[in-house]
Amino acid sequence: QSKLVESGGGLVQPGGSLRLACAASDFFFDFYAIAWFRQVPGKEREGVSVIGSGSRTSKYVDSVKGRFTISRDNDKDTVYLQMNSLKPEDTAVYYCAAGENRFMHGSTWLDPGNYNYWGQGTQVTVSS
Repeated sequence: QSKLVESGGGLVQPGGSLRLACAASDFFFDFYAIAWFRQVPGKEREGVSVIGSGSRTSKYVDSVKGRFTISRDNDKDTVYLQMNSLKPEDTAVYYCAAGENRFMHGSTWLDPGNYNYWGQGTQVTVSS
C-alpha cells in the first residue's frame, strides 16, 4: 500500500532548527511533486513548501521564506524540510503529501485537495 511517513518533529526553542523527513514507499516517488503542509487545531491545513519531481522547482509560503529549505533525494525516496530560525507560530502538525507536478503552477500547490497521498503527520512545537 502506497504511503508516506514523516519523522523529525519535536520540541525546540525559538530560534532553533529541526529537519523533517518524508519517506515514501510503494509508489512512483520520482514522478510526484512533494509538499509539506501544517495544521493547528481549529485552522485549515496550510501549504508550507513544495518541490517538483526533478527538484528544479520549489515554492514556499511567504511566512517561511528564507528560513525553511525543501530538498529531495530520489535515490532514497525521501523529501526533507530544513527549518531554521523557528518561531512559536511555526508550531503545528506537519504533513507531507504527494501530488502531480502540474499542480505546482501558480498557487495551485496550496490546495490540499490536489494531493493524492498523505502522511500521518509529525508534531513540531516551538516553545521556550
